[in-house]
Parts: sequence; structure tokens; C-alpha cells
Amino acid sequence: MEKQKPIAQQSRQAGQIVSLQKGKIPPQAIDLEEAVLGAMMIDKKGVDTVIDILSSPAFYKQAHQHIFEAIVHLFSDSNPIDLLTVSTQLRKNDKLEQIGGDFYLIQLTQKVSSSAHIEHHSRIILQKFIQRSLIKISNEIIENAYDDTKDVFDMLDDAESKLYDVTQGNIKKSTDTAQSLVIQAKKKIEEISNKEGLSGVPSGFSDLDKLTSGWQSSDLIIVAARPGMGKTALTLSMARNICVDHSIPVAFFSLEMSSVQLITRLISSETGLSSEKLRTGNLADHEWKQLNVKVTALENAPLFIDDTPSLSIFDLRAKARRLSSQHGIKLIVVDYLQLMTTGSSNKSGNREQEISMISRNLKALAKELDIPVIALSQLSRAVETRGGSKRPLLSDLRESGAIEQDADIVSFIYRPEYYKIDEWDDEERTPSAGQAEFIVAKHRNGGLDNIRLKFVASLGKFENLDAFDAPVEFQSKINRDQDGTFETPRISPDDAFEGDDGVPF
Repeated sequence: MEKQKPIAQQSRQAGQIVSLQKGKIPPQAIDLEEAVLGAMMIDKKGVDTVIDILSSPAFYKQAHQHIFEAIVHLFSDSNPIDLLTVSTQLRKNDKLEQIGGDFYLIQLTQKVSSSAHIEHHSRIILQKFIQRSLIKISNEIIENAYDDTKDVFDMLDDAESKLYDVTQGNIKKSTDTAQSLVIQAKKKIEEISNKEGLSGVPSGFSDLDKLTSGWQSSDLIIVAARPGMGKTALTLSMARNICVDHSIPVAFFSLEMSSVQLITRLISSETGLSSEKLRTGNLADHEWKQLNVKVTALENAPLFIDDTPSLSIFDLRAKARRLSSQHGIKLIVVDYLQLMTTGSSNKSGNREQEISMISRNLKALAKELDIPVIALSQLSRAVETRGGSKRPLLSDLRESGAIEQDADIVSFIYRPEYYKIDEWDDEERTPSAGQAEFIVAKHRNGGLDNIRLKFVASLGKFENLDAFDAPVEFQSKINRDQDGTFETPRISPDDAFEGDDGVPF
């Protein structure tokens, strides 16, 4: 007869069983990991399916991570993938013994006969990985929340950023190799060559789009000018061109004007009815019909306007991420940079440091969402006090040199008419009434230029400057005959009434 164990020992064993049952084990699917790896080694189709779904950290067991890394290495080098090649690769990596040797690899291949359900199995492994990631993030949030030395807004931003990464299906990536980046760059170049039109988001201004090939992904574009020059009008005209003409989703964050004021401006631009008439509502019957008919395209435009005052960079990033995931926005406009706040309770830094932080975060947001971000900025009063030409310079950027440093494109708006200057300072001295210049003063990935645009003050909009928009007295090219007399030649629209420098009068 077996001797009965002491009561105390029985109690300890029972307590251990209970504690294990109450304990928490990280979500995992070891059996499915084995099946997926086994299928990848016996069927090439399985590799093609899994390689775009899973990454090495998605596997719970470390040995499985090493095996998957070996398979990915073989796949990247276009080498065959089977039991022998994987074993050889693991031996090269000094990982074969760590995973259990050739015997373990043989066991994996014996567990499956085909890759029939490998995609479904991979999705389950990915789900378990996401669960583990959420647990890790939650623990980090809890730990940081108990730390009084950390800024609460920084913690919120960090938490939302990590959750956003999980939502997108990829936790922060490790450093890319030159090989993988070259492949990505070549693929992008091929896509651009096969794509008709521009490689980036079109602004709707033909000369500007020729210079930039559209606003490029991950670029921070600064549009700066003195008050009254038309910063909001220009970006609203761009947003209208992008949303209405190309159906590309745009997010417009307005810290200065209300959303109703902005949309009223757009309605004025779209319908041709002056802002004054829309403000007073004093419209004739035919103008009411004009309003109802022409506003339809604007109603259906994928434009999202947020007029939260004193918006912090943290709130902006949070809202931008949600708009990106929910509506797939392809461009962000911020009007304007100096009205933003850092959202931090720490006010030890001066305003210049705050602006520097905001511009850095806007650039980071552009890279994170891989879309262009246009930020409007005020210029210093140095422009007003400067004698001679009132054209803005990079040194006129207000409050921070970091704006110039962080931005991929720095541009200015210049309207001579604003300074009671009736003519452009070019050789032809052409009239400047109803015209503006979009000055590209810094372009990290392209050339610089001064692009003239038409400005319609009554509608608050910018348009392409057509040759036929010039004053009548300048709508012909004048050539001097050999005898010293002048004649007005016959000009086709393609001629565009250009001056000697190729710029329309």
C-alpha cells in the first residue's frame, strides 16, 4: 500500500496547481507556428503567401523566429527553400543547434503534407502577435502612468503612436538594408514611369506641378507670407483643386478661421458669387440657382475641415492618424503654424523652441503617414521695413530657423499690388494688378522658381495665370521691323504671349 503524503505537502501541490490555473500565459499558437514553418519548407507557394503576412517577431517561440529568418534570407537571395537549404542557412548563422538541430526541422516537415491552409494559419499567428503587442503596450502605459516625472501629453502621444502602429499591422521596423531599399526605390520608379501624370498630389497649378511633380509623400511644405497676402486663399484653392478635380481626400486644420467661414470661401470660389453677397444673403433668383447647382461638386468632395482653436501638436497627430486610417487622407494643411501649441505643461522653453518642436513634429507626422503636410507660416515685419523689393527671403521666417531646416520646400506668396506697386520688377515692367508670385525659395529635391498666379480678390481664390488674363495693352508681342517701325503679329494661343524670359506678360 502506497504511503500517503503529508497533509502539508498535499496542500502545497494543490496550491501550485491552482496558481498555475490562475496564472496568465501570453497568447500563442505554437502548433500553428510549427505547421506554417513545415509547410514553407515543403511548398514554395506557402513561402510566397506567408512572406507578406508574417515577420520574425510574430513567432512566439524563439527557435521558430530563427527558422523564419533563415527562410526569409533564402527567399531574398532567390535561393530554393527546403529542408536542406534551411538547415545549411541556420548552420551559417550559428543557429542550427539553438533550434534543436536537423531533427527538429525534420519533425516540422512531418507535421504537414501541404500548404493548403497556410494563409489562415498565418493570420491566426499574426492575431496572437497583435494580442501580445497590445499586452506589452498596455503594461508600458500602466508603468509610465505611475511615473510623475513624465509629461502626460507625451505619454498620450507615445501610447497612441504605438497603438496606431499595431493598427497598421506593423510594429516599429528595424533598420532597412541597402538592398531592400534599392528594391523599393526601383519599384517606385517603375510605378512612376508607368503612371500617367504627376508622381505626387497635384496642386492644380500647372507651372507649380511641373516644378514639383506634385506634392511628394513625407514632405513638409511651408507656405509663408505676411498677413493679407492670401495664404489661406491659396491653400484653400489647392484643397479645392485636389478634392473636387481629383477626388483626393484632404484634411484642413484651421486654427484661425471657423469651418463655416472656410466653406463659405470655397462656395464663393466655386460658384463665382462674391463673399459679400454670400455674407449678406442678398442673392437674385438666378444666383440662388447658380448656388444650388454649382455647389454640388463641393458637397461631394472628400474634404475634412477641423477648426479646433489653439490646436496642440499632440491633438493634430492624433486626429491626423484617425483621418488617415478611416478616410485615407493624402494631404494635410495646417493654417497656421504660429497658432499651434506644444500641448506640454512644461513651459520652460521660449516660443522659438516651441515652434522648433512643432515643425519637427509636423515633419515626423508627414513621414509617419507618408503623405505631404502643408503648413502655413507668418513672416516677420522685416519685409515691411525693407527698402526696395518687398519679396520675402528665407531669413524673414518668423520665430525659428528650425522651420527652414525641417521643411523640404519653403515657399512665399508675394503680391506687389498689396504694397501699392503697379508693375512687376522685370524688364517688361508688366502690370501686377490681380497677380501674385509663388516663390519656391527652398526645394530639397528639386529646382527653385518664381511662379506667377492669378489672384481673384472678390472670390478669394488663386488660379493659373493665363496669357489672356494679362491687360489688353500687353496681349500682343511687338516686334521691331528692320526699318525701325513696330508691327503687331498674329498670335496663336499656344504662343502664350511670352516675354523673352518665357514668362507670360
